[in-house]
Amino acid sequence: MSYNTSSGDRPPLGLGAVAGIAAWIIGYALVFLVAGPEVQDSVAQRLIEAVDGQPATYEMVGWVFYNAHFVDTVIVDIPAISDQTATAIGGDGFSQLLYLVPVGLLVTAGLGLARSQGVSEVRDGLLVGATVLPGYLLLSVLGLVLFEVSVGPATGRPAQMQALFLAGIVYPLVFGASGGVAGAMTAETAG
Repeated sequence: MSYNTSSGDRPPLGLGAVAGIAAWIIGYALVFLVAGPEVQDSVAQRLIEAVDGQPATYEMVGWVFYNAHFVDTVIVDIPAISDQTATAIGGDGFSQLLYLVPVGLLVTAGLGLARSQGVSEVRDGLLVGATVLPGYLLLSVLGLVLFEVSVGPATGRPAQMQALFLAGIVYPLVFGASGGVAGAMTAETAG
């Protein structure tokens, strides 16, 4: 089956949403594999566990995953201190190669969608690749709730507006669509 907007075909929104969800989950899992052991042994993790009684490993790895989208981690409501922002990637933190995780997965998702739909026109590839956005956005919003850690009066979480805009919209739109375009541009050479 060949996809073509000029013949009235509609972008595969359901399939695209599933691809976006898969890219997000696989991205988080890869970041967990890389960052999880170090986060689990970190001073911040031990402090949270001592005060709260429960580990916050998956939440803190979520912060790193959002950092891979250039989304800051925000620590708010610390008495006598203004809100603080941080990132765990670069400098003394995790490898900057983590920035490639969401990019690579979203490009791959867009490319896979374009290939599965038989896309051969750049415009069609752009549209098909962009269908990863709804699924990726959904989990990016859900992650804001899942990755919030409250200890006493302080709360740590991904910066909400950055997370919605960068991780939820810009990344899947730009990189999913880029993968779709790549799929369209290479369709003839692949077949």
